[in-house]
Amino acid sequence: MKNLEISAIFHEIVKILEIKGDNPFRIRAYDRAAQNIEGLTEDVEDFVKSDRLTEIPGIGEDLASKIKEYISTGKIKAYEHLKKTIPKGLLDLLNIPSVGPKTAKLLYEKLKIKDISDLEKAIKKNKLRGIFGIKEKTIENISKGIELLKRGRERMTLAQAMQVADEFIKGLESLPEVKKISCAGSLRRQKETVRDIDILVISNKPQKIMDVFTRLPSVGLVLAKGETKSSVRTKDDVQVDCRVEEKKSFGAALLYFTGSKNFNIKLRQLAIRRGLKINEYGVFRKNRFVCGRTEEEIFKILGMSYIEPELREDTGEVELAKEFQLPHLIELKDIKGDLHVHSKWSDGGNTIEEMAQAAKLKDYSYIAITDHSQSLKVAGGLSIADLKKKKQEIDKINKKLKNFRVLYGTEVDIDSDGNLDYKDEILKEFDVVVAAIHSGFKQPKTQLTKRQVLACQNKYVHIIAHPTGRLWGIRDAYDIDMDEVLKAARDTNTLLEINAFPQRLDLNDLNCHRAKEIGAKLVIGTDAHTVEQLESMKLGISVARRGWLTKEDVLNTLSLEELLKIIKK
Repeated sequence: MKNLEISAIFHEIVKILEIKGDNPFRIRAYDRAAQNIEGLTEDVEDFVKSDRLTEIPGIGEDLASKIKEYISTGKIKAYEHLKKTIPKGLLDLLNIPSVGPKTAKLLYEKLKIKDISDLEKAIKKNKLRGIFGIKEKTIENISKGIELLKRGRERMTLAQAMQVADEFIKGLESLPEVKKISCAGSLRRQKETVRDIDILVISNKPQKIMDVFTRLPSVGLVLAKGETKSSVRTKDDVQVDCRVEEKKSFGAALLYFTGSKNFNIKLRQLAIRRGLKINEYGVFRKNRFVCGRTEEEIFKILGMSYIEPELREDTGEVELAKEFQLPHLIELKDIKGDLHVHSKWSDGGNTIEEMAQAAKLKDYSYIAITDHSQSLKVAGGLSIADLKKKKQEIDKINKKLKNFRVLYGTEVDIDSDGNLDYKDEILKEFDVVVAAIHSGFKQPKTQLTKRQVLACQNKYVHIIAHPTGRLWGIRDAYDIDMDEVLKAARDTNTLLEINAFPQRLDLNDLNCHRAKEIGAKLVIGTDAHTVEQLESMKLGISVARRGWLTKEDVLNTLSLEELLKIIKK
């Protein structure tokens, strides 16, 4: 799939245009196109082949021609020309939180800083002090941002890892020599970030598998090629390892290479106490092979229930499995609706009806259209007059739909003092009110906490969206007393969101587990801005499962009637 490659180029164009101070509408067009292509679940090449590129929101004839050019030639001439207009390393500066285009341009013009290495040296030598507009706190934030960026480059988001793995698995699973194939490692455990990809295959012709694996289109470099194991790096610099296992040992290998390390140690200790030895080749009793074909038979011989991969972190799951007391984790099929979705009324790429029809195709019963509130101008926040028009459109759509309802919603901004962007007399008209912080991330912990607690205490607020504000590789979670927020949510019957947008996954699994312990209820929302982004629900499900959540803990598993009865209390 070329989706990530093309979206990366468009993101780069955005950065160059920002540094050059180009037309903001042109910048926005490329940025929107990059996000929408990245969120596609279908290969962009299929859109080219069927001449459907302009069906992708934000893709007009000009951008479509550039996509076609890349698919056919591997390059975009306009992009190649733009790159030559600024120093190469200058683009990297814009990846640093706290460094915007004006700051990057200033650093280059005043100090000839052309890349991150130059910037680090300048900070160490105190050269940034005294430059117009750059204060001591700014320098501190830039230093933190550099460290955040370095961490982000070491790992991929779960969504990125899934896309890379899918490409390799699709390239192999159609081979007649492949009898079974699965990813392993932290990706199979659905960790929110992944370092590299592990793939296991059953085949009686491993050499054929290795030959095809090392020659797949996305392979940039072959690190090692053996009879049953090979390692490659993709053109996007992701390491992918492939192992071919015997059928009788596949379950043992899958168990071993899925991990986690501490979980595997716990299982080995349990096996020893039963007079067994367990490793990647199987379960043995005095060197005699006992089992290993499937994970299920291994757990059975160890006297325990099957442990889902998402739980394998040695946090109490082994002990509960021995008592056959593990919870039945939530599944994607349990979801009845999406409660955080945007449309063209604010910064979305599709109409309300298009979002509704896409949700209906997922067998949902409802969808909440929660466009931004009036003060968030950058996201096209809705005025009071706009709200009335939007409500009229929703009413018309609902009259046409059968066994499905579009909920009239808003994502209302929580200001720096904890006040909401619409007055109560406006808020009470919505079916669903999602409240969120979009500014003031560097406020003191007490103030940030107070803002969310006050939002919970407003009787018209139903959901707190992306509660910790983190954006992977861009912004760390802000400093907030999550226990206090969780308790406020529980006590006020306010739901906390697991935001399934790939760069957010917020709440994370640990906070989900804590919410469950405290008794706070949750929902999963995609924060989708296009039809394709509704697919991110599966990422939210992954977070929920790692947080030990069942369908009873997540309220958009309820029917619409049951949900509204609870949130309108």
